[in-house]
Order: sequence, then structure tokens, then C-alpha cells
Amino acid sequence: MPEIIGVRFKSVGKVYYFSPGDLTVEPGSSVIVETARGIECGETVFGNKSVPDEEIVAPLKTVIRIATPDDFRQIEKNRVKEQEAFKVCEEKIERLGLKMSLIDVECTFDNSKLLFYFTAENRVDFRELVKELAAVYRTRIELRQIGVRDEAKMLGGLGICGRQFCCSSFLGDFQPVSIKMAKEQSLSLNPTKISGACGRLMCCLKYEQDGYEELLKITPKFGAIVETPSGRGTVTDVNLISGKMHVKLDATGGDTVVTRDQVKVIKDSVMRLSREEINALKELEKN
Repeated sequence: MPEIIGVRFKSVGKVYYFSPGDLTVEPGSSVIVETARGIECGETVFGNKSVPDEEIVAPLKTVIRIATPDDFRQIEKNRVKEQEAFKVCEEKIERLGLKMSLIDVECTFDNSKLLFYFTAENRVDFRELVKELAAVYRTRIELRQIGVRDEAKMLGGLGICGRQFCCSSFLGDFQPVSIKMAKEQSLSLNPTKISGACGRLMCCLKYEQDGYEELLKITPKFGAIVETPSGRGTVTDVNLISGKMHVKLDATGGDTVVTRDQVKVIKDSVMRLSREEINALKELEKN
């Protein structure tokens, strides 16, 4: 099995595999590697280990070297250049009257490329901006339009829970989240209640979804017809966590509270989103 190390280029980002070659690399070490963007410096997430061939995406590139003091000085120079480029780009955006918001600037380790990340409501013709930036920095310029989720990940902040955004603190990739999850977790389908600071569905809806899906398999849903110790009736309210439900009895019209273990399902219901709910919340599912 090939020996690899895991390298991350952002504090919260995807982990990429590289061959350590003859080096023994400790976790937390900074290494210089060749990437599709050019020569970059990344932090080692885990050191030398062997993995099966099927986990490797060929070709596996070899670590150039462990970062030296000179490399760290170069990184500091790049940070200064990024800050300067950010100010210059903002001034040019304003002068050119472009409807875009600059979010971040990245300079590759070898200074072969400057990347400018921005958000915009519509497509932006930034060709003139690229020309002017290239004339100033005389290097390859790349502008990337990102979504509001990427913006939140880059800028960071505090969520309604009072903790740092999940996306900017530990989530390497965005979790697939849907309105259906909120519905199945019996959450209020009020956009302000289920959306994060980015204006999209909260990533944390994914955390407990597997548990809710298991509970939905063994718990009658709203509208199900069940047999209870007091007679047959229709489920009018369900608490998936406790397993308790309210059932309106057919014979008396009265209400009884039972647990999932006390009922027999005659005809289960299907949990569906109405067209009105879908139309009202479809913007929350976008990236």
C-alpha cells in the first residue's frame, strides 16, 4: 500500500494526499507541495501512513520539502500582498461601477497567481478589472464568484446557537441539507428559524437526520390510522424523540395520548411538503 500524508491548505478545508517520499512528516508540520494552482504551503493533518490503492487519486505528487524559515517569511510577504491587493481591487471595483462584493484574496506561495473571491447577485463582466489587476501585479489573475455559503465559511462569525459557524470551524465540506429534513424533524418551517447567517438552511440539520430517519421507520406519522388500547383513531400529533403521540378516537372523537409501543399501525401516512411550503422555502436550499 502506498505511503501518504494528509495536507490541508486552509484552516477548515479539504484534506489532500501527498507522497512523503523519503521524509518523515509529523502532524502540524508545514510542507511545500505542488498543486494544480502552483507551489503551495500546507499544514500536515496526519503524518506518514499507508492506505489502500483505491483511496488514492492518481497521480500522487511528492512533498517538495518541509517548510523552512525562508518559506515562512515568504508566506508573510504573501499575506501583506493579499491585504494590499484587496484594497486595490476594491478601489477598482468602485471606479468601474461593478456590482460585486469582494470577499477575500489569496496569493499562491510561489506568487504565480492571485485569486480574488467575490459575491454578486448576477453575472458580472469583470474583464476590464482583470486587465487592470494584471497590469498592476504582472501575474496571473483569477476571479471566482462564490455563493453565500462560501462567503460565510471565509468570513466566519457566530451562529444563533452562540458558537462559531460550523462551516468555518470544523466542516471541511458543506453538508447536503434539504427542507425535507426540517419537516421530518418537526421544526417550524419559518425561514428565520431554520436558516443560518448565510440565509441558507442550517448545516446542523444534517447532524441528527440519521436518527430521525430511524425513528420515522418505527413511529406512525401525522395522519396515520392506528389501533390503540382505547380503540381505533387518527394520529394528530407526534413527538418522535419521546415516541408519544396524540390520537383522535373514531368512536368518541376524544383525544388520547399513547406511545409508539402501544399502537398498531393500520394505515401509515406519508410526510409530504406542500407546494406552498416548497415555493416559500426553495431559496433556502440554494448554495
